[in-house]
Amino acid sequence: MADLDALQTRISYRFKDLDLLRLALTHPSVVREKDSPLEHNQRLEFLGDAVLQLVLTDVLYSGFPNYGEGPLTKARACLVNGKSLAEHSTALGLGEYLMLSRGEDLTHGRERPSTLADTFEALVGAIFLDGGFETAALFVRGRFAPLLAELRVLPTLDNPKGELQEKLQANLPEAPRYRLVSVSGPDHDRVFECAVFHQQTELGRGSGKSKKQAESQAAIDALSKLGDLPPE
Repeated sequence: MADLDALQTRISYRFKDLDLLRLALTHPSVVREKDSPLEHNQRLEFLGDAVLQLVLTDVLYSGFPNYGEGPLTKARACLVNGKSLAEHSTALGLGEYLMLSRGEDLTHGRERPSTLADTFEALVGAIFLDGGFETAALFVRGRFAPLLAELRVLPTLDNPKGELQEKLQANLPEAPRYRLVSVSGPDHDRVFECAVFHQQTELGRGSGKSKKQAESQAAIDALSKLGDLPPE
């Protein structure tokens, strides 16, 4: 296993019980391969999922008082889906610290999105057990702060780019165009900013951890400005 001191520096938290961190990084394949009584991270994953849900529910409930249960639930689901959690895990480099079976390692288990998402949840669970709820909440809010800051409106649409295109092409056949404006941040934690244009006019901007995510946020911004989404 790679140096855990470096990982603790990366996550800005130092464990009092380092065994909890090791457990969070222990994939179930290790136990299956060695047929040993060694624990793995699935129980921590279960706990971390609950902590994530509660913290982000509180943030959304407080931050969007004019929205009802449906949009809040959809927004939370967007924040804690497997793809999003895997991206957080990748940004922290958790894959390199995973304890995997040889077979799992050879089949690129360290890069598998589902494994990375589970590991992120397990890490949250470990921080909760080691430092308490407020410490875990501080970690979660910090990791999700950039994405939450982009949510001027909640992502109530399943396909904002499609919704925007349909609205615009109801009057003109020309489709909206998306342009990459900037890429910032270190290689392991890139932030993309995109703008959406229609007939040479910029309609909205958005940013995210991928170009696709930034384009979706730009479409949401455009729909908000066009009056198809409620204001914050």
